[in-house]
Amino acid sequence: MTATFSPGAPTIDEGTLVSTHPATGVEAGRFPVATPEAVRAAVERGRTAGAWWAGLGFAARRGRLKRWASLLADRMDTVAAAINAEGGKPVAEAIVELFAAIDHISWAGRNAERVLGMRRVKGSLALLEHAAYLEYQPFGVIGVIGPWNYPVFTPIGSIAYALAAGNAVVFKPSEYTPATGQLLADTFAEIVPEHPVLQIVHGLGDVGAVLTRSGVDKIAFTGSTRTGRKIMAAAAETLTPILLECGGKDAMIVDADADLDAAASAAAWGGLTNAGQTCIGIERVYVVDAVHDTFLAKLVERATALTVGSEPDADIGPITMPSQIEVIRRHVTDALDRGGHAVLGGLDAINPPYVQPTILTGVPEDSVAVREETFGPTLTVTRVADADEAVTLANALPYGLGGSVFAGRNGMRIARRLRSGMTSVNAALAFAGVPGLPFGGVGDSGIGRIHGDDGLREFARPKAITRRRMRSILPAMSFERTPKQVELIKRIARTLHR
Repeated sequence: MTATFSPGAPTIDEGTLVSTHPATGVEAGRFPVATPEAVRAAVERGRTAGAWWAGLGFAARRGRLKRWASLLADRMDTVAAAINAEGGKPVAEAIVELFAAIDHISWAGRNAERVLGMRRVKGSLALLEHAAYLEYQPFGVIGVIGPWNYPVFTPIGSIAYALAAGNAVVFKPSEYTPATGQLLADTFAEIVPEHPVLQIVHGLGDVGAVLTRSGVDKIAFTGSTRTGRKIMAAAAETLTPILLECGGKDAMIVDADADLDAAASAAAWGGLTNAGQTCIGIERVYVVDAVHDTFLAKLVERATALTVGSEPDADIGPITMPSQIEVIRRHVTDALDRGGHAVLGGLDAINPPYVQPTILTGVPEDSVAVREETFGPTLTVTRVADADEAVTLANALPYGLGGSVFAGRNGMRIARRLRSGMTSVNAALAFAGVPGLPFGGVGDSGIGRIHGDDGLREFARPKAITRRRMRSILPAMSFERTPKQVELIKRIARTLHR
């Protein structure tokens, strides 16, 4: 039987984590908080489970991951309902998130052997007697610390790729979405019942800190840049490798020859989906002067039509973290105090736990609404002289996660100039849905990549092997070499590299 709590931060009740809906306060589930001893025990169990899982080989793991993807596809309604119940995300948005996550699970399983399996590598004339090989071996146990805003898609980007590479995983979901995380672990256990290959530990931030220091072989974290720095510092104590996917302040550039209807539609969805609580969401839009007014009118029209509420079919749900409301309020206040204008929404649009779509113009580039991650359904739209000015402004921040370009003939050229890990041309956020592309940022947006070939390699160690296949023609790597052979080595080097 569910209970009702005051909507707000997660509650700890007699050693259990209570998950609630951010708008209604209705209880979504209760989960035991992991003690430090329990976290370390999970890691130790993972070592045995990981050795068994790695020993299955690529083909067997591919089959298990395919079945897991199939099971999640069959239960999309159940998982989407859990996402809605504890995060407030509209069901349609949850379904889209699940679809992308399932596709990534399948891709990781299918491609792991191609990317990580043993292969011959071209040798060297200097060591012609040796054949060269390369493979990628699993780390062992991976600690994954997931976020609440995309509680399936984002952690799956680490979990599925780590599993495909042959690792065991200990997963700490966000304290705001433990029920969704538990569903992931439970469904995987149905497919892999033999050993605890994917385990889950619940709790607040202190549990994530324990997991970081628990002896895992790598930590994959998604969250704020501030917390990412703490994770990095803690991991440095034991030289534990890390993968950090942190914050962003992504920009969209709209050139003079862009399809304005498509650009406005993409800006509305890219900036306002999930109530703007998207690390790769569009927060800044730079529009070339010749089309600025037309684009702005189209964007306002689309944003005005969106519905906001806790109903499962709403376009925009509540703000999940109560503390984020004050961040949004501070950013909007600063923008307006600095001379900006709200052409839609504004301070009156902030009615906790909801924020109506807000579009700001004329906001100075040094305001917090432009320079800091807002993580709410707000957009700043700025008039620029041309695409060159837009690129300069887009690249001016320390973040560098994703981005978008709407343009005709120069779309690819502009996209390549953006200082970001990912960019979509004539779309928004599309790169996240392509499993073969790496996902990650530069600068304050993080270190490392999930997804794609690079994402698989993040969860494996390169292992280089040489095998002697004939007697050395020139014994360079031996004390048995003669002065005459040393002279020959010099002549060969000069000939090869003249």
